Order: sequence, then structure tokens, then C-alpha cells
Amino acid sequence: MASLTLKEIGKQFGKTVALSGVDLHVEDGEFCVLLGPSGCGKSTLLNVIAGLIPQDKGTVELDGHSVDRLTPRDRDVAMVFQSYALYPHMTVAKNLGFGLRMRGVPKATIRKKVLDTASLLGIDDLLNRKPRELSGGQRQRVAMGRALVRRPKLFLLDEPLSNLDARLRANVRLELKQLHSQIDTTIVYVTHDQVEAMTLGEKVVVMRDGEVRQTGRPETIYSFPTDTFVATFIGSPEMNLYRGTILRNGERPVFQGRGFSMDIGDLRPNRVEGEVEVGFRPEDVKIVETGTGTLHAKVEMVSDVGSEKYIHTRIGQEHLTLRAPKNTSFRPNEIINLAIDVTRLHIFQKGVRVD
Repeated sequence: MASLTLKEIGKQFGKTVALSGVDLHVEDGEFCVLLGPSGCGKSTLLNVIAGLIPQDKGTVELDGHSVDRLTPRDRDVAMVFQSYALYPHMTVAKNLGFGLRMRGVPKATIRKKVLDTASLLGIDDLLNRKPRELSGGQRQRVAMGRALVRRPKLFLLDEPLSNLDARLRANVRLELKQLHSQIDTTIVYVTHDQVEAMTLGEKVVVMRDGEVRQTGRPETIYSFPTDTFVATFIGSPEMNLYRGTILRNGERPVFQGRGFSMDIGDLRPNRVEGEVEVGFRPEDVKIVETGTGTLHAKVEMVSDVGSEKYIHTRIGQEHLTLRAPKNTSFRPNEIINLAIDVTRLHIFQKGVRVD
């Protein structure tokens, strides 16, 4: 195992800035997830850590020592690619032991490590098969096993589950979480799937346009997003977010949006002036009887996802989505009354959270 520290990492491809001033520290044994949309720089950053791509600026450190001058082989880092990258003419056993053979490890040691790793991943009955005889989930386990077999200091995974179907992804995700607890290694994992990131990560790093927008525990990022990008990128359905101004209605502050107004309680509005954005998550809205401070919404559509329903409504000129129990029943164009938990509101100004 090893800790990982990135200091001011920068990388350009021609005039395109892929990474800009990336700082990150991953503790020894931590499971860190790099999360962001396609093109945000997360895979480039993983390649820089592995030494496959040289950075233009900054330093990569393992256990406090710079590895910038070391080749990928000498960094003692293992990587699992999205495409599996298995050798089709080799059996599973030979695929697992390939890296060890290239390092001149004795055959007896290779055999023991291959058997131990195969047992850990539950693929010990597949050792004599070739990749074409395996399912997608089995191939992914072999790809992870090939990286894991030599117990590297750092384990890098680049969207390893993206080729699997939804059900298998969920199963392998659980297995990967259990595997991390068993082998207690440092993992940096790249994904664009925020559910995957929130499920797996002890630390989540949200990236956009080559920059780190927020780093923290999953629950912190979800509950206290630092800007509007993180607020809407994390969470499904995404946060309801509205642009408007905060006004005073007597002693209580009121948010004035496009065609509607909303009581925001005592949420730090005194030092906020001008245009703001107010957001709240779908689970922080409740359907209520008519009362003070309620919003009148017109139902546009109901999405049934089995365990619950998403009610898509319109307030003023804006859309609002809320979660509702699965036995909820509404028809399009029906008017409902909504109450928002003002203690769960998020206020942003110029795209940045106001605390």
C-alpha cells in the first residue's frame, strides 16, 4: 500500500487544457473515486499517476517520494482498463501470471499467487479457460486479478464496469467494495457514474474541465455541494435549482423565482444581495394539504421506478421534481400543494455555495 499525493498537476494536448492545477491526497488504504463527465480529465489524471502520460507541471508522490522520473514499471502501480485488455490466446491462469513472468518471478511463486488471487475473486474454476469462453463479468474479474496478483502499492481502475449490464454492474460493484476491505489496498477509481462513485468511494473527487471542483466523503458532497455543477451532477433525479432574488417580506426572507415565490426561512440571506440560485433535492419536498408557505404545482408527468415515484411538476415557469411513495397516484394537470424543508435548502451566488 501507499499514500498518493498530487501537487499542481497540469497537462495540455496542444491548445487543449486537460488538467489544470490538480491537487489531491489519497490516504494509505483509501478508496478514492474520480468522478466527472466525459472529457473532464479524470482518465488523463489516472494515466499521469501511472506514468503512462507525463504531466507538464506538478509532482506525483507515492508515500511522500516523487515518482516523476520513474517508469510505469518502476512505480509499482497496477492498472485495470475499461477494455479489459486480456491476451486472447492465453488461458486465465496465464493472463493472471503474465506480469509476474515478465518480472522474472519464480514459477512456484507465480502459481501460488495466481491461485490465491483466483480464489479471492471467485474465478478459480476458470483458470484453464480462454477469454472468449468467459462472460463480461468473468473477464472483468480476470482483468482485476491480473492487476491484483502482484499486490501493487497503488491500484488504478479506469471505468472497469462500464462494459457490463446494469444488474452485473451492481453485483461486481458490491464485490469490489468487499474486495477492498479484504486486501486493504489503496485504490483510485475513475467513473462517470455518480451512483457508482457514491457507493464505492470513501473519498470522492468531482472533476470538470480538468479541475477538481470538490473533494470529500460522499455524504458531504451530496449534502453540501460547493457549487451548482456539483449540486446538479450529484443526485438522481438531480437537484431542483432556480435563479432569482431574495426579498424581504416583513421580517422573513422570500425567494422570488420565475413566476413563483418561496419562503426560505432564516437561511443566511442578510449578506446575500442580487441574483442567487436556490436549490433543493427531490426528497426534500413533501405533498401537503393547503397551508401557509405551500407551493401550488401542476403535475406534468409521473415516473414509476418501482420502489417509489418521481412526480414531475411545474411551478410558475419552472419545473420541479419530487420523490413520492409508490402508492401515490396523480393525473397530469392535477394541482397539488408542496412544502419544502427550508433547513435543506442550498443557496448559491455566482455559481458558488453561500454559507
